[in-house]
Amino acid sequence: MLDFIYYPVSFILWCWHKVFGFVLGDTNAVSWILAIMFLTFTVRGIMFKPFVNQVRSMKKMQEFTPELKKIQKKYANDRQRQAVEMQKLQREHGVNPLGSCLPMLLQIPVFIGLNWVLRAFTINPHPGTPKTNNYFFDQQGVESYVNAKLFGVNMGDAIHHAAVLGGTGGGWNWHVAPVAVPLMILASVLTHLTARHSAARQNPAQATQQTAMMQKLTMYVFPLGVLVFGAFFPIGLLVYWLSNNSWTLMQQRLVYTKIDKEEAAAKAAAAEKRSALAPKPGAKPKPGQKPVQPSKAATQDAAEDTEKSESAETTKPSNGKRSAKAGSPHQFAQQPPRPQGAGAQRKKPAAGSKNSGQKGSGQKRR
Repeated sequence: MLDFIYYPVSFILWCWHKVFGFVLGDTNAVSWILAIMFLTFTVRGIMFKPFVNQVRSMKKMQEFTPELKKIQKKYANDRQRQAVEMQKLQREHGVNPLGSCLPMLLQIPVFIGLNWVLRAFTINPHPGTPKTNNYFFDQQGVESYVNAKLFGVNMGDAIHHAAVLGGTGGGWNWHVAPVAVPLMILASVLTHLTARHSAARQNPAQATQQTAMMQKLTMYVFPLGVLVFGAFFPIGLLVYWLSNNSWTLMQQRLVYTKIDKEEAAAKAAAAEKRSALAPKPGAKPKPGQKPVQPSKAATQDAAEDTEKSESAETTKPSNGKRSAKAGSPHQFAQQPPRPQGAGAQRKKPAAGSKNSGQKGSGQKRR
């Protein structure tokens, strides 16, 4: 029923096994491990572009999360209206909610396909006769996988095989645990680190109830699920899970670093453009040109510089005396205020002035 998934997955696995089997040998377990790892890398490389779109979509969603919260609060009692308004807001910002889920959804068919292809190596519909094929693998390829041993454990073995799948050694196979358990622990730790690295990028103030719940699921529940249900995965599938999470962690670091550099370059270009449009000191602005408003941080820095310069001028001595600008107390002491009022001493007129002449003539008459 799902042959459209099984055949592509088995074909990619067959190609990589031919490459590494030619170098290391067809029955070598390392060639099968490398084939499974490079199957993972091939699929993830195909999905690299959707992953970048996912990160950008999540970044946009974080920017309008406050508006999203307002809609949820405003239409808390009207779910239908709330959904309509949220879709409208997402269209305005050019965000597709499915874009953030697409890479994860595309990995599910690959996981299902690889799980079935690896298990099908050990399932024989005709007991007593050798298995002749497994999708793209012929009888020689099937025998190569069955005979490949990793520390004495077959690549298709699991700690527990479900009887319905007809796996080799149905029930509990504890001899597989020494190989499977370390892989389970590593896969669980990498799942947690990948989710933790992704959650560290999000602003807690902009997180909604749904995003907070998803973060807890991906950081704790999913890794625990890998650790518990890994007992039912064959060795080959645990290798896939481990390599998939290793690729995801590396890819996240590279993509997030690249996006951070792009945002920093965009901010620097915008600041340079604003400074280029601003009129030069002493030049008149062009018609229609708006003045550039300084940022709040720049205004605060300018105010602090002004205060520092004023305090420096106040305390700086000049020729042994304080500056007149400083308003020293000695200056006011040396220049007492001029008395005013009736009893104040009048200024004597200069000799030869009109007033002095009049006073002198009046004295002679007397």
